[in-house]
Amino acid sequence: MTCETKPLEIAVLATGDELINGEMADTNTSRIAGILGANGFALLESRVVGDVEQEIEKALKDLAEKRQVVIVTGGLGPTEDDLTARVAARAFGRRLALNEKALGQIRDFFASRAMEMHARNEKQALLPQQSTILGNRLGTAPGFSLRYKECDLFFLPGVPKEMVDMLEQQVLPRLQLRSGGVMPLEERILKVFGLSEPRVEDLINGQQLPEGVALAFGVDFPFVHVKLRARGEGADQLLDQAELQVRKLLAPYVFGRDRETLAGNVARMLTDAGLTIALAESCTGGLVSQMLTDLPGSSVYFERGAVTYSNAAKQDWLQVPTGVLETAGAVSEDCAKAMARGIRDAAGSELGLAITGIAGPAGGTEQKPVGTVFLALCDGRTDQVKGYRFSGDRERVRHMAGCMALEWIRRYLASRLESRQP
Repeated sequence: MTCETKPLEIAVLATGDELINGEMADTNTSRIAGILGANGFALLESRVVGDVEQEIEKALKDLAEKRQVVIVTGGLGPTEDDLTARVAARAFGRRLALNEKALGQIRDFFASRAMEMHARNEKQALLPQQSTILGNRLGTAPGFSLRYKECDLFFLPGVPKEMVDMLEQQVLPRLQLRSGGVMPLEERILKVFGLSEPRVEDLINGQQLPEGVALAFGVDFPFVHVKLRARGEGADQLLDQAELQVRKLLAPYVFGRDRETLAGNVARMLTDAGLTIALAESCTGGLVSQMLTDLPGSSVYFERGAVTYSNAAKQDWLQVPTGVLETAGAVSEDCAKAMARGIRDAAGSELGLAITGIAGPAGGTEQKPVGTVFLALCDGRTDQVKGYRFSGDRERVRHMAGCMALEWIRRYLASRLESRQP
């Protein structure tokens, strides 16, 4: 491969009718962009086309003429609508032929799992001649790469787990080799919760970041991403300085960096503090419990979660007084506080957290419109409780409420740690 004198121009092409008709979201492109950015490469262009041979061929030819690298996802399966290999062969003037190495990889995959291989899976070994096989450790579809003029094209499965593994294990080393002596673009992402993107921009703009550090913003609802980028020798030191400066400007809203997640950092902080937590959820339906227990090792800090949707459940499981439900109502500060105390007492955990609200689309009133949510956190000494009004549809309200609950735990733990500092 040749050595480049400037950053690689990279494009992504995602294929599949399910991406066009709305059955599935194109999450692969965002995953690819994130992985490329974390490794010093920038994505310049992305496209999505359906399972139409002429459209795939047109996109492949156009991108290969314009860009130095094209990463293609989807269409490598065993069914008739998996068209990518056949179209790639025609687009770049190559015969489609049975690749024995690819066929051996497919057979080995089935044999390693003591599974019978269907005859249709042989279709996945029909690849353009003069292709290089890209190993797939997690699935049956071999990836492949080929060169057209000055463009390297990489063809990966559409299954996200397989695609990510092959991108990291197979494609990135080849991109690093091709980029030659060009210093990679270093990127550091600070994740912010509780401030809008315009507000974040207002707080940072006007501040003099270290020379050589570029600034960009992005949104991954409900979070804002602050992207710091630098290239060349000393990039790490420049980014360290810029990160410290941005953290001071945005404190206490920065909850993580790069691949860190809000739930992951809460889990780490609970573990480090040696504390356990129990949750009582109503409108979120167990969402916060899921986010915490999705993480390995959650049994160390997560004691239990109760979805107490009805008033009867709040009374039976959490001992919420009848008077609270009749007077203040299930969506109220008093009810949230009683739920947090009730789940903590029942679990015997150090912390109890409760969420109750109206996610919609129905159920709101003039006094308590859709989006009204109350949170409460109890540690046995003090109770914190607060009401919010979140906007958006049911999914957004629930997601925002769940993230706010995690943020409450994070800030509680951070303040507890600060109070113990000498």
